[in-house]
Amino acid sequence: MLRRLIARVYWTFSHWTLQTQPAPTRPTLLIGAPHTSNWDFVLMLAIAWKLGIDVHWLGKKSLFNGLAGPIMRAIGGIAVDRENPSRIVGEVVSQAHSGEVFALVVTPDGTRKGHTYWKSGFYRIARETGMPVTLGYVDRTTMTTGLGPTIELTGDVADDMDRIRAFYADKSGLRPEHRVEPRLREESAAN
Repeated sequence: MLRRLIARVYWTFSHWTLQTQPAPTRPTLLIGAPHTSNWDFVLMLAIAWKLGIDVHWLGKKSLFNGLAGPIMRAIGGIAVDRENPSRIVGEVVSQAHSGEVFALVVTPDGTRKGHTYWKSGFYRIARETGMPVTLGYVDRTTMTTGLGPTIELTGDVADDMDRIRAFYADKSGLRPEHRVEPRLREESAAN
């Protein structure tokens, strides 16, 4: 209730326009891209809270230290121990099979700049859990944000990534100069 109220106030005064497809009705992996600014996080929370999506997100373990920890967990954060990242996949698989409807937000283009490829963890998690992928976006050129289509990954990495690239082709992110083309290292290795 409080989250929806916060979201309603945010969208009332925001310069951004929410243009979105309906919220997923089953567990989904929600891509947040292009991830070019920390403000993307605020926009994704505002979208999720407006649509009533139970959202979870992965963050480095250090974000959960001290007083920030309880706040981060309260807004859906899951600490990732980079020494044991496979634990997270197991937890997500378990939660996906529990029947709970939620969205796991990931930013496969990494930490906002300096990368050539998207990280493939989202792809592996989606395939292992059977979760579809919902394409969330931020586009500064039109000042719009929201959820795009939800797609099922087929296991054909090149074909799946072509569909994802087509959707994000005209999306620039908040800081267009930091945008990373949706491409996985595995695609280049296959060529």
